[in-house]
Amino acid sequence: MTRPSVFAVFLVAGLWIGSTADAVGQRSSGRERSLYVSVVDQAGAPVPDLGPSDFVVKEDNVTREVLRVVPATDPMQIAVLVDTSQAARDQISFIRQALPPFAAAMTAPNESNKRSEVAIIGIGERPTILSEYSSDPARVKKGIDRIWSLQGSGMYLLDGIVEVSQGLKKREAMRPVIIGIATAGVEYSNRHRTQVIDPMKGIGAAFYMLALGQPDTSLSIESRERAAVYDEGTRVTGGYQEQLLTGMAIGPKLLQLADQLKHQYKVTYSRPETLIPPQKIEVTVSKPGLTARARTRNPEVGAR
Repeated sequence: MTRPSVFAVFLVAGLWIGSTADAVGQRSSGRERSLYVSVVDQAGAPVPDLGPSDFVVKEDNVTREVLRVVPATDPMQIAVLVDTSQAARDQISFIRQALPPFAAAMTAPNESNKRSEVAIIGIGERPTILSEYSSDPARVKKGIDRIWSLQGSGMYLLDGIVEVSQGLKKREAMRPVIIGIATAGVEYSNRHRTQVIDPMKGIGAAFYMLALGQPDTSLSIESRERAAVYDEGTRVTGGYQEQLLTGMAIGPKLLQLADQLKHQYKVTYSRPETLIPPQKIEVTVSKPGLTARARTRNPEVGAR
């Protein structure tokens, strides 16, 4: 996780922010835009009790009026992509132990009695759905129990991200989240970084990446494109990447991520109608020592 700064900034390049429905599902005036924002302290813990005066939203360096800041209670659609290639053999037991508490935390009802959904996708040999999106932790656990290292297989993480993004778009997911858990094994997807990042941006997904073991030092094209997706893909979607040197760290990191996701803010601001979308969006918090990460709500869902 990057070092927190006094004024935490999230930049979005080339994203169109659609009009969103208000907290009770009514259609907005068309002048309101919403962002889901995580605000954490230096230990990575979510920061409570922030209000409109604590946030500054800028579009192309023009400050917009922050109208409302409320807890984000819209259910999430969470796709967990797990490395099931041969390279992940020594990490599988840690992954299988870490995922059930995470799934239980994410599918528990929130303060609005809404439940998020979790899907498990293996990315060894080819992207394979191990369990469909469900808010039932027992059903998710069945998918987790199917996580095994496939002998002689390679990793297709980038293909998996693209296919998951396409599936979430078809589902019209309102608050999609994509989480990757992978080793530095050989990447067999033949994808340029933009082919992977653009679909995530298009559906407003937040991308988080937990890389296991030693960092990948390969100079192959596939490894470079994967590294670029880790870096740029997490930054522009409001997520982050972590390098975990031991599999024992997966459980605590997933629970920390669950805590952050369950304590996001929904920041609604105003901007004039325009045919030209902003090229850059900045979300800052005025309190020192805090980090803000934001992503856009799915514009197609919000516009309906």
